[in-house]
Amino acid sequence: MRALFHCLVLLILVPVLSIPVNVRADDTPLRRALDSLVRVNADIAPDGRTAQALGASREGTGIVLDDSGLVLTIGYLILEAMAATVTDIDGNPVAADVVAYDHATGFGLLRAQRPLRRPAARLGDSAGLSREAPALVAGHGGQESAWPVAVADIRDFSAYWEYLLEDALFTMPPVPAWQGAALFGPDGQLLGVGSLFVPDARRRPSRRPGNMFVPIDSLKAVLGDMLAEGRGAASERPWLGIFTNDHRGYVVVTYVAADGPSEAAGLRPGDIVLEVDGERVRSMAEMYRKVWTLGSPGVAVPLTLGRQGGFQKVTVTSGDRYEYLKWDSTY
Repeated sequence: MRALFHCLVLLILVPVLSIPVNVRADDTPLRRALDSLVRVNADIAPDGRTAQALGASREGTGIVLDDSGLVLTIGYLILEAMAATVTDIDGNPVAADVVAYDHATGFGLLRAQRPLRRPAARLGDSAGLSREAPALVAGHGGQESAWPVAVADIRDFSAYWEYLLEDALFTMPPVPAWQGAALFGPDGQLLGVGSLFVPDARRRPSRRPGNMFVPIDSLKAVLGDMLAEGRGAASERPWLGIFTNDHRGYVVVTYVAADGPSEAAGLRPGDIVLEVDGERVRSMAEMYRKVWTLGSPGVAVPLTLGRQGGFQKVTVTSGDRYEYLKWDSTY
């Protein structure tokens, strides 16, 4: 019945998207791929830095990577987790330890404390994807939680929380359960991990909503460091502690983290970041790249701000995001 529903959905989507989508969730490679997905639940301490924004109880999907119970998910599900569980092949919760959180990519890793008896997902080649390629978005829950999609765009993605991802994958139509969801190709290989709903998965010829996925090739570059160090080397970046937004060629500060580096330097919402170390910046991406080239956490970051019709020079002594967050002792 579910397969029939998928076929009907595809018949509707093809004329709308002009994309030859032909993925079915009941194909044998995809059935095995769906069995590699687990439910992830995480409990966050009420005083955690992210508890108010992301919630103290989080749920999403994880993807089994090996026979030892290593599970890949989107990192914000387990950010500051004091306890986490994943589900075995029978749907029973199994306690899991937080292994890694890599801010540069957005990936998180868990390890189950006993065997899950699930197959490991096969990693695909996200660099080989092209726009309009057919795919399947799947969350924990089997075929009832799988949706046919198409790749709408592949582009860099910058976000307000000092995050910049190269070659992010955007799919459409949007799906309801994207947090940690797997993006599978028609052959059942893993191509990406679900991160966000976005209003502009496709930008031209008209804006259409969809989801953003972290490409799996980004994991291949950092997996060794994540297992050994708990994060990739690129996550050791200077952190300002501000949320920003792009607005007509300007970077506007929308929020300043309490007890963070920028608060200590006197930044406040409404400030416009005009220059970093004397160089003009016109977007969040430009600002991030310039800040990150200055050195490691602790480096001084000179900023020129627009404030109340004038200009102000401020130097932020950058911080370490990982020291700011409140981690459980298992991480």
